[in-house]
This record gives sequence, structure tokens and C-alpha cells, in this order.
Amino acid sequence: MAQNSTYPKKHENIFYSQEFKLNFSESVGVDWITLGRRLNIGDNYLEIIDQDNSKTMDKAYSMLTTWMRMNDNLTLEDLKTALRNMRRVDLLRKIDEFGETSKSPVSSTKFSAKKDISEISTALKRFYLTNYGKICEVQPPLKLPANVDLMHKFVDLCIVDAVNTQTDAVFSIEREDFLKSQLRYTPIPYSEIFMKEKSVTLISGIAGIGKTWLLRKCLLDWSNGLIWENVKLVFYLECRRLNLCQNVSNINELVNFFYKEIINDFDISIHPALFIIDGLDEFKYLNELINPSLTCYYPILNALTEIQKYKYVLAGRVYAIDKYQSISTEYCDQINIQIMGFNESGINNYIENNVLAEKIDVVKSTLKESAIAKSMSSVPFYLSSMCKIISNSKNLYKNSFLTMTDLYANIFLYFLQKHIIKNNELIYQFMENKSNKKYILNICKIAYQLFIENRVIFSKEDIQTFIIDFDKNEENFFGFIERIETNLGYLYQFAHLTIMEFCASVYAYNCLSSEEIVANKKLESCLSMICGLTNKNENSLLKFLVNLNPLKETCEESLFLYFMFDRLLKLSRQSQNIRLNIKDYQFRKYRLFIEKVMKRWCGPELKTYYFNLFIECFYESQSSFTDKIKLIVDEQKWKISIDDGKTSYKTSCENYFVNHYIKSGRMLWELYVGKNILSDEEKKLIIQCSTNVRNVRFHCPIKFEGWKPKDKFEELSIKRYLITKKDFEESFLPWINLCEGLDLELHDDINFIEDICEWIRCLNVKVSLWIKYREKYFRNLDELKNFITQKKV
Repeated sequence: MAQNSTYPKKHENIFYSQEFKLNFSESVGVDWITLGRRLNIGDNYLEIIDQDNSKTMDKAYSMLTTWMRMNDNLTLEDLKTALRNMRRVDLLRKIDEFGETSKSPVSSTKFSAKKDISEISTALKRFYLTNYGKICEVQPPLKLPANVDLMHKFVDLCIVDAVNTQTDAVFSIEREDFLKSQLRYTPIPYSEIFMKEKSVTLISGIAGIGKTWLLRKCLLDWSNGLIWENVKLVFYLECRRLNLCQNVSNINELVNFFYKEIINDFDISIHPALFIIDGLDEFKYLNELINPSLTCYYPILNALTEIQKYKYVLAGRVYAIDKYQSISTEYCDQINIQIMGFNESGINNYIENNVLAEKIDVVKSTLKESAIAKSMSSVPFYLSSMCKIISNSKNLYKNSFLTMTDLYANIFLYFLQKHIIKNNELIYQFMENKSNKKYILNICKIAYQLFIENRVIFSKEDIQTFIIDFDKNEENFFGFIERIETNLGYLYQFAHLTIMEFCASVYAYNCLSSEEIVANKKLESCLSMICGLTNKNENSLLKFLVNLNPLKETCEESLFLYFMFDRLLKLSRQSQNIRLNIKDYQFRKYRLFIEKVMKRWCGPELKTYYFNLFIECFYESQSSFTDKIKLIVDEQKWKISIDDGKTSYKTSCENYFVNHYIKSGRMLWELYVGKNILSDEEKKLIIQCSTNVRNVRFHCPIKFEGWKPKDKFEELSIKRYLITKKDFEESFLPWINLCEGLDLELHDDINFIEDICEWIRCLNVKVSLWIKYREKYFRNLDELKNFITQKKV
């Protein structure tokens, strides 16, 4: 269908009549979708209309106005032909009756007159209040309608400063940084951000975190006069819909394309306006927008560049917003924020409002017992999915969300069962069907190909390069994949990027060898999930996703894991020899950026990265210490750290690894503790490590009720820290009592140095003693006592 740049012919005044459109929409009723297809409106549009509106009349009205907006030459005969084919004679009569009344001069003048700015502003606000008061979730709640009330839902979202957004974040790297940032963020009040009229507001967040919820809440608040009081016009544009209008080249065309009924060819260029653009990562021409020097040119890029002359709010996934910052740095009046999803209160409110009463306690208990579920429950998409899975499961085992791979598998199979197959078969029943297995493998093949190319939007031709019969079975893929109609044809994208990433991992496991997997650098972020698919727990749904490809040669799981683990540990050892050297780098403007990125991926940072990735893969696979694994882990000096930068998920992974490592009779090289407010998982990790560790390092005091270390170790290091006598005695003496060597660096302002000397003397540290106090080093207690005596004199 062609884009609209003109209006219906003058004798078609019926199309200007709001009264006709309302009466007609009410009369169409449930036949609105059939009429839409007769009018050649694409299924993707009809699906969006169905999702965006709860009432049948609203759906019919939206369908009719969409048809009017997307055609250059509207005629009554086109509409009448569609109705004749549907045998809706009653509607044909309504059109004729209304057509007679619309011929009067008064009627004609009434609907062709141009509006002024106040009328348009009022109409926009009325439109947003009517259409954006509710938002449809990817998966509907359990006891409420599919549309969620935004006015009562948004207040529980966390908004934080995003100055330190990860520059290369994509897929699971982005998820890892999200989990880390949960540990340190300080929420910013909504009013502090949106009561002020910033020139540019950039909003980032991982997939499903609530960015669209926030933007639509802004629309409602502007419509109610709560924010942006000096802005007369606000236009909300979704990038997935901007992909439909490649040939629109300026602002006026763009707003008339989406808001024709309200704008009516009004020139907005001389009025204060604000644009809200949602889903930057879904914009097909993102690279061309960011790099205007590229030879490819599309008129829509000119329209989006023109938007930069106005105030605007731009939202998207972290990596897309970070890319965009390279062309928006000239704005001093700019704010960059990140959405962190629900806070604890928001999680509880969601459960109370969306879960059946008899299942609320089960849901809360499951989320509490699983570190994975607890961490990811702040993301609306994950929380919604987990609530439905837990509520619908008759026998939910506690380890259903034990690993990240378990969580993804549960969401994937639930989505398949409820949204694709749509029957009451249990998962084991429909997975016995070979055609269902083939279907899953095809979906995963598409996801894999696009994932390694880092592509979100793709064409039918792209898919047909690896799914030959996609054209014949296109409709069967909808649900996991969405179809978007554009002037150049249909484009496609996965319904949710979480599903796309998991599917890519499933394909890699089922169709690639371990050598091929580790050789592909782009699959590195999927390694933990690929290893997670080897989990043999009989109570896990993973077993239904690991035998999809009958052509793959069977490989013993232990050999597969051994190869993966061995590769990661070798990369960890090799990386410690890499050093950063950019002395001759000429572009000073980017020097700090280069140093920041390279530091993360060079030397010790890279060594730690592979070290952590190994532990994560070991945990996800729920492996044990086989003879081969023992051989490769013995080549590594295993150091466990507990600090503010570690997520609860990482701590769970380390607890699992340390438990197996120490039970196999091995001794940890080092335990480092850099925080004193500890979670239960961290306390458990310290207890496990203390049973067989060589070195212990403290950068702060540590103690918790009901436990003291019992096992001896070689060396204790306590670094400079201002501490009271009581805390020193309770926190450090139990450890000093068990060490054979002590490296003690005391704060200059400690005033109980003589007590420390006496304690150490009584404990009789046998091997080595090294004490630093007031910039002096002492190798024994006598030297320290002489120094203290001299100071007194």
C-alpha cells in the first residue's frame, strides 16, 4: 500500500466525518478483522490493532483509520466492494444514508476546516488518554485482561543514571551488566527527570525491562497536564512502525502519516513540539542514521535528523542507545537514564495483582529460593513469564529455575505450548511429535544465523537462505517471529530477543561440534547456556531440547564439556600475558574510550573474564568433577573474591564450583573478602572456602552470627582499615588464630596497637609475620614494640 501524502477527493467528504467513523465502527462489530483483510491491510497491522485495543469498536475504528491513512486515493466504492464481498448489506445502506447527509454545505465545511494549535493539542491528549491508558503484555496476566493499567503499574519501575552504560553490550553481555548494575544503582525519582524539559532524554534498558511502559506513562502524564507544560505537541513514534515509511522525508509528512486524523495537514514546524521515539534497536536503518557518511540513503533518515532540532525522548536497548550517543554529544541539556525494571515493592505488587490467590505463596516461595529467579524477577517480561509458569505447573520442582538455562527453557517451552501449539497437551506429549521437533529446530536455525550476524530485523530472502520452504509455511512461524509490512515488502523480527538468544544456543548445541562452537567468537556469550543444555537432571525440561537433530553424531557429554572447559581455562592462562599499549594512538578524542574498552578485554581483566565464564559454564551444566576435569582445574590457581561488584548469580555459580572443588580434596589458592554486609549466599561461600584454602585476604572486617573459622591456612593478609578494638577482636582474631603467616597493614589512627601486639604474641604465629604501621614495616613483635615505646617517649 502506498503512503499517504494527499487527502481523499472532495466529494468523498464522508471520510472526514468523525460521526460516520464512530457509527460505522460500532456497526462492523466482530467482522472488523475480516473487513481489514478485504481492504488489503496486512496481518501484522491487524495484530497490532488487536493488541493495542481492548474493545471491539475501538479495534474497528483503528482498522478503518489505518486504511484511510495508508491510501492515497480513497473511494467509497473500495469500501463498498469489500462490504459486498462480505455480504454486509446493512453497512452498505448505512454508507448511502450517511452519504446523503454529508452532501450539505455545512457538513462539508465542518470537516475540511483546518484546526489551530490548541485544537490539535487537545485532540492529541484525548487520543493518548483513550489509546495508551493500557498496554498489552507479551503474555497476558493470569487473572486480569491482557491490557495492563499503566497508571497503576509504572510507579514501581526503577530509573537510574546511565552515564556508565556498557559500550559493547549485546545479548547476554547486556544481561550480565544489568545484573551487576542492580547491586549499585540509586533510583532517580520520576518527577526529577520528566518535570524538567530536557532537550534530549536517552532511555536505555535490556529487552522487556519496561521502556515502553515508561514512555506511555509520559504520554498520559503530558495529556493530564502533569509534565512538559510548555510543550504544545507531543508525538509518539515506534521504530518498528517507522520502518514502514522509508520514503517519508520530513517531519510534517511523518506526523501526517501517523496522525492524519488529528493533524489534518497542519504545519508543526513553527510550534514547540516534543517527539518520543520508542525501540531504536528495532530501527532497520540504525547504522545509516549513526553513520551519515555511508553511501546508502533513505528519506526517513532525513526526517529523523530533522527531529533532532526539536526536544525528543529516545528509548532502546543499551547497545543501540550507546551507539546513538556518538551523534548526540553536542547537547549540553541532555540526560541519559537506564530502566532497571521493578523494585522489590513492584515485584510484590505485580504478584498480588496478577497471580491467582491460591498460587501467590507458591510464586513468592519459588522466587525466594532461586537466585536466578530472584535476580531476573525485576524484569517485567521474566516476572510475567515465571508467574504464569509457576501458577500453571501442577508439580513444579524447586530446580525449575535453578540455572539461567533452566529459566530460558521454561519460558521457551511455555511460549511454544500456549502461544504456538495452543492445545492442552503436556510438554512431553507434544515433544514426542517429530514435526514439532523439526519446527523448533527451524526456529532455532533462523535465530542462530541472525544472532551471529547481530541482526534484529531481517527479510524473507534472508530466512529462505537457510529455511528453503519458509515461503510455504510462513504463517506457522508467527508467534516466535513477527511480520512487519513496509513499502518494500515484509520484514521480520523475533517477538522477544530473549527467545532469540536462547534459540541460537539450542541450535548451536544440536547442530555444531564443540570445536565449531569455541571457534566462533560470536557464540562466546552463549557458552554458559550451551553448556547448560548438557544438564542431565531428570526434573528439568532441558531434556526435550537436546535431541532435535537426528543427523548430528552422538558425542559423550563429558567429552563435550571437557573440551569446552579446557578451552576456557587455556584462554584464561594465555590472556594474562596480554598487555595494553596505545601510546601512539593519534585520536585523543577517543583515547579514554579505547583505554576503557581495551582494559576490559586485556591482561588481568580478560583472565578474570574467562575464569568467571568457566565457573558459570560449570554451574549451568550442573557438572561434577570427573577425572578429566580434575586434570585441567589443577593447572589453575583458584581465587574466590567476595566484593560489591559480584552479582548473586555469580555467587551461586561460585558456591556450586567451590563445593565440588573442595569435596574433591583440592585446596583453593585464595579467598578475598572486600565487603562486610553479606548475603546468605556469600556467607555460605566464605564458610565453604575457609575449610580448605591457602591464603585469606581481608580489606574490611567480617563477622556473622553462629560461625567462626575452624580450619588452619597458610597466610592471612589484612589491609589498612580503620576499625575499633571490639571489631578487630571479633572479626580478625578468629582468623589470626588459624593462620601460619600474617601480613598485617594497620591504619595510622588505630589506638590499640599494644593490644594487637599482645593478641598476636598469645596466638603465636609460627611461620612469618609482617606488620606495617605508620609507614614503617616490622618483621617481628619486638621491632613493633620498640617503635611503640619510642613514640611514647
